[in-house]
Amino acid sequence: MSPANVQSHQENAPTGASSDGAATLAEIARAAGVSAPTVSKVLNGRADVAPSTRTKVEELLLLHGYRRRRGSTTQSQLIDLVFHELDSSWAMEVVRGVENVAREEGLSLVLSESAGRLSPGQTWVDGVLARRPVGVILVLSDLTAAQRAQLTSRSIPFAVVDPAGDPGDDIPSVGTTNWQGGLAATRHLTGLGHRRIGVVSGPSRMMCSRARVDGYRAALETAGLPIDPSLIREGEFQHEAGYAAGMELLRSADRPTAVFAGNDLQALGVYEAARELGLRIPEDLSVVGFDDLPLTRWIGPPLTTVRQPLIEMAETAARLVLDLGRGRQPATTRVDLATNLVVRSSTAPPCR
Repeated sequence: MSPANVQSHQENAPTGASSDGAATLAEIARAAGVSAPTVSKVLNGRADVAPSTRTKVEELLLLHGYRRRRGSTTQSQLIDLVFHELDSSWAMEVVRGVENVAREEGLSLVLSESAGRLSPGQTWVDGVLARRPVGVILVLSDLTAAQRAQLTSRSIPFAVVDPAGDPGDDIPSVGTTNWQGGLAATRHLTGLGHRRIGVVSGPSRMMCSRARVDGYRAALETAGLPIDPSLIREGEFQHEAGYAAGMELLRSADRPTAVFAGNDLQALGVYEAARELGLRIPEDLSVVGFDDLPLTRWIGPPLTTVRQPLIEMAETAARLVLDLGRGRQPATTRVDLATNLVVRSSTAPPCR
């Protein structure tokens, strides 16, 4: 994984940094049977350390709860922002939010991508340790326990935006009310009179996908409608997945009159499938998306969607890691911002 737009900075290795706990850097070195400069190299993510030595030192840092004192080393004026995929307007909204805060604080941004993996690789972690940013923000990603321990031992705060799984109470995270969004989208369609409503879900391994489908199910149950498994499709949060699922749903003999898509890109795929099959939106098919990306206002017809406040989520995560880095303990480390339904021209009462 290669970071982009990294500013150069001076590599100032700590010479006598001690932890907030019982063990000092010198004590870690003695326990590992290496020199203090070697431990310093491990702390700074230097490459010139044997893998076996690095592993031993990391284990001792974790065992002794070593935590570098804030201010004991020179931090670079950087925020590290890592995506599992960086190829959509969704990601650009998040970048814009973090940039807003970075600009206010006089900081620069390092962008990385983990090539679709939900946890970045060790090469990325080593780069972060070498850069010593003021904070790390992960998007739809997570860190392994070992990676979290590495950042914690260096006093590098981190937070997760839209976590893929349950981050736990001890992991700072910023999400949105996905269940409520799925409920609102489906309730809008049942309120228009739709009774056969398909859903194109994101991958079930992601917590946000499951929550949106759970909201869809709750809305159907509240309306007294059966949950038909044949109307539920799962795929990646991509246009191609929405197109494939849309073709399956719309080619069926008893096709749905409405589709709730797990995100706006999937909704655009459903649009394409409908056009190929000669279906008009919204006369023959109503479509609701999720995210409210800027492009949803300009497509034809403009898309009814659930607004996920992506810029605000990113800004909140950036301020959270900066507060943590400055020793300020926030009132909560788990923040869920509200979604809201934005009604446009892609939904209408069913014609049949």
